[in-house]
Amino acid sequence: MSDNHPDGDETNLSAAVIPNRIRLFEEIQAQQLEQLQSLSHDLIKITITVGDIKEVKEGKRWETTPMDIAVQISRGLANSALVSSVDHVLWDMIRPLEGDCSLEIFGFDSDQGRDTFWHSSAHILGQALEQEYGCKLCIGPCKTTDEGFYYDAFYHGDMGLNDDHFPHIEEGAAKSALEGQPFERILVTKDQALEIFSDNLFKLEIINDNLAEDETTTVYRCGPLVDLCRGPHIPNTSFVKAFKCLKASSAHWKGDKDRESLQRVYGISYPDNKQLKDYLKSIEEAKIYDHRLSGQQQELFFSHPLSPGNCIYLPHGTRVYNKLMEFFKKEYWKMGYTEVITPVIYTMDFWETSRHAEYYQKNMFKLDFQTPGSTVIHNYGIKHMNCQGHCLMFRHSVRSYNELPIKLADFGPLYQNEASEDLSGLTRVRQFQQDDAHIFCSETQVKEEVRGILDFVDYAYTKFGFTYELKLSTRPKKYLGDLEKWDKAEKDLEEALNDFGKTWVKNKGDGEFYGPKIDITVYDAMKRKFQCATIQLDIHLPDRFKLEYSAEDETEIESSVLIHSAVLGSVERLFAILLEQYKGKLPFWLSPRQAIVCSVSEDSRSYANKVRDQIHEAGYYVDADTTDRTVSEKVQEAQVAQYNYILAVGDEEARTGQVTVWLRDEMMSIETLLDEFKLKTANFL
Repeated sequence: MSDNHPDGDETNLSAAVIPNRIRLFEEIQAQQLEQLQSLSHDLIKITITVGDIKEVKEGKRWETTPMDIAVQISRGLANSALVSSVDHVLWDMIRPLEGDCSLEIFGFDSDQGRDTFWHSSAHILGQALEQEYGCKLCIGPCKTTDEGFYYDAFYHGDMGLNDDHFPHIEEGAAKSALEGQPFERILVTKDQALEIFSDNLFKLEIINDNLAEDETTTVYRCGPLVDLCRGPHIPNTSFVKAFKCLKASSAHWKGDKDRESLQRVYGISYPDNKQLKDYLKSIEEAKIYDHRLSGQQQELFFSHPLSPGNCIYLPHGTRVYNKLMEFFKKEYWKMGYTEVITPVIYTMDFWETSRHAEYYQKNMFKLDFQTPGSTVIHNYGIKHMNCQGHCLMFRHSVRSYNELPIKLADFGPLYQNEASEDLSGLTRVRQFQQDDAHIFCSETQVKEEVRGILDFVDYAYTKFGFTYELKLSTRPKKYLGDLEKWDKAEKDLEEALNDFGKTWVKNKGDGEFYGPKIDITVYDAMKRKFQCATIQLDIHLPDRFKLEYSAEDETEIESSVLIHSAVLGSVERLFAILLEQYKGKLPFWLSPRQAIVCSVSEDSRSYANKVRDQIHEAGYYVDADTTDRTVSEKVQEAQVAQYNYILAVGDEEARTGQVTVWLRDEMMSIETLLDEFKLKTANFL
């Protein structure tokens, strides 16, 4: 399609469109309320967990809501309750419970509460945009890997949103919050959804692409906004007491540059103005420590328009990159993995076998070329993951049960054709490396192996100073494989999570097309969240590639289970996160500039070089500044360059064989200094 939307509507929505949507919503809602009232409202038991306390409450099926239970416990809990989890499934606070269940309630201080708060705020933003500009709303999610939310919309004509429009949008959002509009939910058939959104071809495309004829979906309403949405949402708009538009940018429908041009508005919101002010202050601080800025200042890496979306690592940046890789390679070796190398290019037939050509082709780099002297055109795809290559390795030999589990890890470069507007420093690139690991095992080994990966996640993230949260993402609407295998895979992951012992939630319908997964969201020291690690059970590739092994009795052939995992995610993203987490000064064990020796006088230059050589021979990175500048000038430059240790040496240090550690005003021997270096390296400090 061109940038001109094919429906040819006027700039503003017809005055009849919004009332018609509301009418249809209310008609369906009335029918469903009547149906609920006709159902049996027998007693149910609700096991609610608040902190470390579990309590059993009684309620009525199809009547009692999580909010009712929150009110019974305390008014304070009810006032802060944003969303609940019913049997590990996120649930609206005002949605009736359907039977005996476990219940948790989340406020803004939790990942679940914040995500729901920002998702609901996206609806408030959408309402303001639709009311103010008559645009066609497209998608409006919370930013699952960052703070806040956005909404994409199509605007007729040449309108481009900018900062001047923000006060009007914020005024509309404030009006919505002041009215305390409830978030109301209905279940609709595909035909009903098509009727409600008949004026919006973007919503119609979403419905037709994702909903089978006999399937249902959900629609939410807050005030005049009726929107297609899976939910859940906060109880009402009054919880959003602070709302701010951050920026506007262009985007394309479905990230396809050949589709309609859209406008994206980013926003942030909080339950009070103080948190908003603190956030805006942290944004300004984050700009100072932006990894792109630190990378340039410290000569770690840079990007160039001749290779868009890629990073060029300078010597010091390469040093950090290699240290991260070495850390993970060592840990994978301890866990019994074997490092392997696979090709970068495969035929498109290969990608079609795995069905990745069907699901990921738009994000793949493809090559078409002819062999010299031939008229045949060969089609190839550059790899964006390693799992298929590892499947070929497993299938290369006849396998037996006593070989399992087989663990392979691949750290080679991967390539993904990211849209230009999505590229961002090291956090979103087109070439990257990750700890792409796969376990081929039997069904009975799944729980133990997944638990082992979770233990590794906990170990690694603790070393990096991260906290994290766990989500089990289950079968999506479009999936491959039979239901029995899906149910077994989800149960295996659920049991592994329960055995791991940390809090987790179920993210219903957000699994991959080939299997369920555990997503791990990490938080850095600035409380920002990032998606890094993932653990996925694949019930599709073992069948497609016939990944079989002989069973214990040697007479039966069984299909292996494939576990995908990546703990660091991409080295590039982790590099960026750590650089910002430590505000540009990486810890000693990871630092590209661990020490510098500064001579105090001309007479101490030779001793400075001797100390440098001793530290270098011990295996650490060290420089020496023996120029004729003052020691204060040398130290100031070293501080800007982010050296971890600045060592001053003069006549006394040369005479006694010691160094002075700058800022600590402490003299120590070279042996003591190296012992300190060794201790820090061993403990990842």
